[in-house]
Amino acid sequence: MPKPYLHFSREEFADRQARVLRALDERGLDGLLVSRIEDQYWLCGLDTCGFVIFHMMFIGRDGQLTHVTRTADLASIDYSSLCEDVRVWEDAEGNPKSKAIKDMLASHGMQGKRIGIQLDSFGLLPNLYLELRDALDGWCEIVEASDLIRVMRLVKSPQELEYHRRAGEVLDRVCARAIETTRPGVDEGFVLGQVYQVMWESGADIPASRLPMGHGEKAMNVRYGTGRGRVGENDQVTFEMGDAWRHYHVADMFTVLTGPRVDPRHLRMHAACVEALAAVQDALRPGRTLGEVYDIHLAAFGRHGYERAALKACGYTMGATFPPSWMEMPMIYRGNPAVLEENMVFFTHMILSDFETGLTMSLGETSIVTAGRPEVVTHVPREPIVRE
Repeated sequence: MPKPYLHFSREEFADRQARVLRALDERGLDGLLVSRIEDQYWLCGLDTCGFVIFHMMFIGRDGQLTHVTRTADLASIDYSSLCEDVRVWEDAEGNPKSKAIKDMLASHGMQGKRIGIQLDSFGLLPNLYLELRDALDGWCEIVEASDLIRVMRLVKSPQELEYHRRAGEVLDRVCARAIETTRPGVDEGFVLGQVYQVMWESGADIPASRLPMGHGEKAMNVRYGTGRGRVGENDQVTFEMGDAWRHYHVADMFTVLTGPRVDPRHLRMHAACVEALAAVQDALRPGRTLGEVYDIHLAAFGRHGYERAALKACGYTMGATFPPSWMEMPMIYRGNPAVLEENMVFFTHMILSDFETGLTMSLGETSIVTAGRPEVVTHVPREPIVRE
């Protein structure tokens, strides 16, 4: 198979680029500076972590496609990207990145034109944006267009959905291994080592985020934190698991309880999470708004008396993402007007954090929105998970 090594057909990439060109025309833009690596991967296949230092891409209204990059990423571009027009910014003192971008834009006749730019990206840090804004001031018009490609990527193609499903198959095995190895006295590092072994051996990608896992008081964090310990007796262990296939992510979430004594309040919280997750999954239907879905989640917890312990968001869309996060927008929160469409993918998490008692419980899965009930692609037990 000749380079570039692509995970989609050239026809699918051509269709994606054509959709972007139509959107540029509709917005009266002559081009778009693409700083988000997920959008570059979607447009031309570029697969690199070099965006954390510097990489900019341009797509013009007439179909121009150009990378502006460092020498360190030339091999990655050759290996993975359909874009053949590559400009190199030299790492050198007194050589601003903005000059290389402006020179590239000038070569495409962009002086005096309207150019979109993505401002909500890890690939465009504030210092580079300010530098670029000053360099282009009065030379062309810069227009915020962060959502132009992001919104297109929300509805997945058949191949993208297959990658989500493959990731889900792996994550189900990861979940089983995590539950199997969690017991009183086990070191958290051993459990995480087993989890990552399943991912690596399956051919999946490790997730873009570090996996949150914590026991005892740390279980309340639902975030990764440095330092690990041993699971205790009568403990609570929070797992938020994720992995990816060709960068397309899925996630799940659950809490493992250890014996010999299980607090009955934990069991009541678990029952509330089960009901809330079922209600939310049933609400993942085309035409619903994300705000409506959030209200359904909150009402389910309210029926169990846990409204005060619920979070202010209960999920978000999933797709092809790169470090440092597997989260994408939009999120499921109160009043969000975004409307669900068929073939969108969402991770929905039901999390209770009772700071008065120090107890937590969680349950979450990833689903594909269909014309009817969603297709659940990651699966967590509905019975309380108790390990002794």
